[in-house]
Amino acid sequence: MVYSQNPDFSNGATGVAIHNGHNGHLADSSGVGKIRLEGGHPNEGLVVIIDKRALERECLARGLVEHNPSLRVSAVGSLDEFHNIADAAEPSAFLVLLGAKRVTDQSVRAELLHFVSEVGAVPVIVVADSDEPGEILAALESGARGYIPTSVTVKVAAEATGLARAGGIFVPASCVLALREIIHATASSARPLTGMFTTREAAVVEALRKGKANKIIAYELNLCESTVKVHIRNIMKKLKATNRTEVAYKLREMML
Repeated sequence: MVYSQNPDFSNGATGVAIHNGHNGHLADSSGVGKIRLEGGHPNEGLVVIIDKRALERECLARGLVEHNPSLRVSAVGSLDEFHNIADAAEPSAFLVLLGAKRVTDQSVRAELLHFVSEVGAVPVIVVADSDEPGEILAALESGARGYIPTSVTVKVAAEATGLARAGGIFVPASCVLALREIIHATASSARPLTGMFTTREAAVVEALRKGKANKIIAYELNLCESTVKVHIRNIMKKLKATNRTEVAYKLREMML
């Protein structure tokens, strides 16, 4: 497999390769230790962890191997560093550790898009501190095959990695629940208005809920102010309200 220049997710620090089996310690030319645990299962495929922070990547690598001794894990500072390992095996997944970086930041998202394009069909899993739905969706839209927040356990991270390697897509349960609440709230808000108002009246209703004046409503909806007044009268009639204040109050009650 050939990779071109790596996006700046990392700083090229000395990496760690971890396999199941015999413990050993090798020193590199800079005097920094490189840990290798030889053995493993050659047909299992290699999981590559990429992070400029040596301690973070080494801890995750050891945790994954302890949870699943059949895994072969290589923890490196950059994609270029992995590519320069002479005996590097074909990777089955990449775990990109972003830490506090946010995928919704334009520069980070551009780097992730470039990284995904560089590794081709190999699944990329983002590991980051945030568990906000927007961050997770941004990662998936960038081509990631999973998103692991750092709030989960190593066991969950290992199973998420296995799912991505098998062709699935992992998102944390918290994201699914949050999206369900958003969908439920949206549906609940729209339900009272369904069938009660015409499309144009519903637009005027939304403007009234925000306290907008008739002139503003007319401008935003491209209507004559007299037409807006007609719509408001129809809305008041349907709600059995006598003024705008009562309309706003009844609409608020309907949305609860």
